[in-house]
Amino acid sequence: MAESIDRFITVPDGLKLHVRIHGEGKPGIPVVCLPGLTRNLLDFEDIARILAAPPYNRRVVAISSRGRGLSDRDPQPERYTIPVEAGDVISVLDQLGIESADFIGTSRGGLILHVLAMTHLDRIERMVLNDIGPVLEVEGLRQIQGYLGSRKAPTNLAEAAGILQATHGAEFPALGHQDWAGMAQALYREIDGRLMADFDPDIAEQFRTADLSKGLPDLCAQFALFAEKPVMVVRGEHSRLLSRETVAEMARRHSGCKSVEAEGQGHAPLLHLGSLADEIGAFLKR
Repeated sequence: MAESIDRFITVPDGLKLHVRIHGEGKPGIPVVCLPGLTRNLLDFEDIARILAAPPYNRRVVAISSRGRGLSDRDPQPERYTIPVEAGDVISVLDQLGIESADFIGTSRGGLILHVLAMTHLDRIERMVLNDIGPVLEVEGLRQIQGYLGSRKAPTNLAEAAGILQATHGAEFPALGHQDWAGMAQALYREIDGRLMADFDPDIAEQFRTADLSKGLPDLCAQFALFAEKPVMVVRGEHSRLLSRETVAEMARRHSGCKSVEAEGQGHAPLLHLGSLADEIGAFLKR
């Protein structure tokens, strides 16, 4: 099993971002993993270990965006935006000497890739979009608004796993006890003696107060910029955010777009379950 190392990289406005590298020193184009709205690099621990080991042997770089996990929280919450976080990704790549990479973008991480298509398309080789596309369903956005900040505060990780399962279990029948326990370990951390969701509350507050009455503007023009890039879309079978119709339209517009459905999962799928890891590994294999 490939070992991992942790680094803290300072971006231009002075914040330090937590980066974990699996398979450091492996040659070739690395795989860079970008997590969702309130998630962090721990979401990619299992898939990163798989990709860093034989037969794939890739260097995998997972980044916790500002305000998530062990990355610094931003004293100016208005900077928790996708364009700012896209700039952070480029800063990390530059400081690690990565000219271009394959990417796995989960949810907000995939939206960051749509922004990078406009500003740094040359840095993207191929990408996996995990339950995200250029059109987001309002029902899914409202679902996220509904559970952000509304969960009961757990007193220990076992209780946290139970809360997560109670909240999301209907959409994730494929997950077992160990999967819920792993999710709890990724999502919660002891802060000042209390078990807390491991992200800046200002991030959740921004999203909870967003006006979704008219939905969000689509990113079809940005997605069109990926025309020459190999794309894999992973959709959770029970996802309310990414519809089958949107996935079909993405494939219609992009001849090199491969789609996979994660059975028994919702938003956003765990990428190491079932055959997903092997399908992703094969798609990214060179």
